[in-house]
Amino acid sequence: MSTPVQPPVSSIGSVDAQRVEDALALIGPKWTAWSAMTLAQESRPMRVCDVAARLPFVSEQFVGKRLATMHTDGLVTRDDDRRGAPYRLNALGQSLAPVYRTVSDWSHTHLSIGQMAEAERVEDALRRLLLRSATAVVQVLDAGGPMRFVRIAEEAGLDNGFTRHRLLRLQADGLVTRTGTRHGDPYLLTDAGQALGAVYASVEHWSDPVAVRRTSSAPCPVAATTRTHVGVPRGMDDARTAAALRRSAAAPNSLFSHAPQPQPRVPAAVTTQSAPGRGR
Repeated sequence: MSTPVQPPVSSIGSVDAQRVEDALALIGPKWTAWSAMTLAQESRPMRVCDVAARLPFVSEQFVGKRLATMHTDGLVTRDDDRRGAPYRLNALGQSLAPVYRTVSDWSHTHLSIGQMAEAERVEDALRRLLLRSATAVVQVLDAGGPMRFVRIAEEAGLDNGFTRHRLLRLQADGLVTRTGTRHGDPYLLTDAGQALGAVYASVEHWSDPVAVRRTSSAPCPVAATTRTHVGVPRGMDDARTAAALRRSAAAPNSLFSHAPQPQPRVPAAVTTQSAPGRGR
């Protein structure tokens, strides 16, 4: 068995921003990580109703739509096309494990968001990163900050109004701050923003066909996993939900307990078709 290729240690500026954003568009939509981790921890094909039973705070109809999208995007597979056929993680979905671990580590180290389920932590972090052109703005500030927003817009090739809106969102998400309170004061990255190099590198590596060609082409085995849904999503105080999540927390936290697997290629057609329409 060949040794999996690990993501290189990368600076923020060395990653391909468009490739990172295309990959985030696949893995960042809400409930994608929850669904993937549910399939991973069960390590078996699951019908929509089975997945929904593990996520009682989400409607079964929405779970079905999310799994259908994940199937279109190449993260899960089905043995046949019959209505109600079960889903399971394929090799590409399983290979998200190192991405989720890197994202979780970044969140634990740099975001003060308290205790939450690991799946929710990953989704919270990805939500902060998947906005359109956010990666480009972070790269500009990493290379030349502190910087006024007009200069940021110029360097990133973005409209002034769009750039201002994006900077406000990045501020709210804790990735960007300002040097003062006056209008026109420069922006700069926070410690959390400066630490995004490893996250971007992991996401880019997951979608990098060059990395794929350096790894074994053998299929990924479905490995045993441990429970990940520890805690209740913020704002969810329903007793049934809390009880269901406590039942799923029998083992310690883990983001796919198996070692990183060779990285399957994200098909170009999937990336092209999936990037639009993600509400970014």
